Amino acid sequence: MRDRASVVLIENKKVGLIKRIRDGIVYYVFPGGGIENGETPEDGAKREALEELGVEVKVIECIAEIEFNGTQYFFLSEIIGGAYGTGHGAEYIDENRDRGTYLPMWVDLDRLLSIDVKPKEVALMVQSRIFIQVILWER
Repeated sequence: MRDRASVVLIENKKVGLIKRIRDGIVYYVFPGGGIENGETPEDGAKREALEELGVEVKVIECIAEIEFNGTQYFFLSEIIGGAYGTGHGAEYIDENRDRGTYLPMWVDLDRLLSIDVKPKEVALMVQSRIFIQVILWER
């Protein structure tokens, strides 16, 4: 069991997700990964955003902690640098990992519940949380 940290990015009424295709199954996840030794969950989320997406983020707040094979932290975050979709993590460059494909993409918030997003609890929260609208859409 390893704790994980993920970012929740919302821009222009879209949410940043990773489309995964593994063993013929298509699903979507919030960008993130394992927290390394000595790393805070926030620092892990920032590192994973850079590795998986190619972006630097500012963590705004933790919106969910889910227990599943360790604790998974989900941080509402804001892109402050880099170019979305230019990640260079092992999932993109290690051909021997055999863990399927990873495709960063923006998904309309209106479609969020019509696709298989894991974990579903966080997808529901993102679509229904009013403070996210206030924080991000009122800027």
